[in-house]
Amino acid sequence: MYTHYKKVVKHIKDYYELYILVLPAVIIILLFNYIPMYGVQIAFREFDPSKGFVGGEFVGLKYFTKFINSFQFTDLIKNTFFLSFYSILAGFPVPIILALFINQIKKAKAKKFIQTVSYMPHFISVIVLVGMLSIFLSPSSGIVGHVYRSFGLDPINFMGATKYFRSIYVLSDIWQHSGWNSIIYIAALSAIDPTLYEAAEVDGANRWQKLIMIDIPSLVPTIIILLILNSGNIMNIGFEKVYLMQNSMNLPVSEVISTYVYKIGIMSNQISYASAIGLFNTMINFVFLVFVNFISKKTSDISLW
Repeated sequence: MYTHYKKVVKHIKDYYELYILVLPAVIIILLFNYIPMYGVQIAFREFDPSKGFVGGEFVGLKYFTKFINSFQFTDLIKNTFFLSFYSILAGFPVPIILALFINQIKKAKAKKFIQTVSYMPHFISVIVLVGMLSIFLSPSSGIVGHVYRSFGLDPINFMGATKYFRSIYVLSDIWQHSGWNSIIYIAALSAIDPTLYEAAEVDGANRWQKLIMIDIPSLVPTIIILLILNSGNIMNIGFEKVYLMQNSMNLPVSEVISTYVYKIGIMSNQISYASAIGLFNTMINFVFLVFVNFISKKTSDISLW
């Protein structure tokens, strides 16, 4: 035991610069991810702000049962899952395709220009983005409305139609974040050994064959890891954008768990009930993460653990 302790101390002394470098990230994770877990217990209590986290009466699974038996349970789960699954299905391949496209550009200036242009939407705030959507898609004054009228058609209220809500949310998300999300794939492509391309050229491979046989296989480990991480957030929909896009007309498909938790917890002051719903949602994400990681490990031997 003492020998093992000495080895640990020696290892820390030898690499103390690296430990100092990673220390801020560890502190942030502890402060904002692990210490707040202490408050999870209010999902099992009748929370009373005057009594603190542990002062309320312990009620066990009362609020979990209440949520599962509520008439909104099915719709909330369905809306959240469909919107998230649609986002992954449609949005996950786009950064990969974009990275492969950028990697094929030989001129440095053109490559930097396309990268910069594709990154820029990522820095637009959610409020501004939703404002842009509202302006562009307005049936009375928006660009799309004017185009419809120019062809003699009646404008459509896209922001109020339930059948268009998910597509607007996902497509705008792809436009905003695909360039930024492609960075990690571009970095993975830049790490490919140039001798592989030289050997392929000697063998007579064209650009398309090098893409299929070298670039894509080199991205597979990164793709699988990111897909596993995304599966762990499959029931997490960004609250701000959905909430800002919501209105009384699209509410049947736009009411997801995150917006419902906000309305129940903050607006209705049902803190324990909202905490139980949030914890329930987190457990679903955890199950998805473990399941997808298990399947990935069995099929490709690539996993998070």
